[in-house]
Amino acid sequence: MGSSGIRAGASTSAVTTRTSIDYLEPLWDGQGLEVVVEPTISAMRNLPEEGRFAAHCARVGGGFSAWRLALQQGPVELVAILARINAGSGVPVLVIPQLQEGAYGYHGARQLLGDKLRTSHVLDIGGGSLQIAGQHTAYGELLGQKVWHHQLCREFRNAEPACILQPMTDVELNAARALLAAKLSGVSAALPGKVSMTAISRPVSRGVFPAVERLVPGAVGADSLSLSAVSSSIARIAGLSLEQTQALTGDTGAYSTYLLSSLLLVEGVLTVTGGESLQVAEIDLTNLPGLLADDHAFAWYRRYGCYLERLQTLGVGAYGSDPATCP
Repeated sequence: MGSSGIRAGASTSAVTTRTSIDYLEPLWDGQGLEVVVEPTISAMRNLPEEGRFAAHCARVGGGFSAWRLALQQGPVELVAILARINAGSGVPVLVIPQLQEGAYGYHGARQLLGDKLRTSHVLDIGGGSLQIAGQHTAYGELLGQKVWHHQLCREFRNAEPACILQPMTDVELNAARALLAAKLSGVSAALPGKVSMTAISRPVSRGVFPAVERLVPGAVGADSLSLSAVSSSIARIAGLSLEQTQALTGDTGAYSTYLLSSLLLVEGVLTVTGGESLQVAEIDLTNLPGLLADDHAFAWYRRYGCYLERLQTLGVGAYGSDPATCP
């Protein structure tokens, strides 16, 4: 259960079912998640039926970036909403910590890419969160494509998420880079040693990668981006209008709106990790394989009332507490 919808799967099936629900927008608007409770309950009932998953399966929901944000905004309200979702659908939803989500991401990428995964970590830029996940270390931040763009809109345009950032001045670019460096200041402590990354999500594979290929001809490898090419692309489009950028890149879709902010995000991540290049391999990554393999999450299935009590007091740390110590 991410920022833009729900995906459902089962350990006994290769089928994945999904539905789109925008969880970020009502949180940004100050409405909370009340407006999406009924669509969520409906999806929880219908998705397993669509996938023909076994009716007797134990079911657990993993709530990621938007759900962590909802917890920050109002723990009491979120606990009440989660209790209603469980009562209406039979699915206990857990708010999954950022680092655990990173572990799910690496698990899924390794499963899908196999030997093609030649880097120590994967970079997953979602709508709400950013993950740099490896086998033993991970870093995560509420800094996905939409969230980062939203923050720049507020900082430089005094506007809501749908703002157009371009054109940006050199002063604004430097301020944006400084803001991002501060937000990513925890990377070095979380990821000690040398880090190499494979970007596995569409904001890079369908947004940044083809744009850089058009903007800096010959600077992009078959499956890699250099830091210098990303920085050159920023310099080329920052002072242009969105329409001029779209004409240069040939992209008039949603990725073009986020292109400059996404380029800055990729540049910033490469800079703080000391990387000179980024591998790119688009995969249909979901957190489902990791969640399905997470025995600790399923241990909360029959102790969900206890989990909700702890969520209200321990916050996101309730997931990591021991279900066996519940009454």
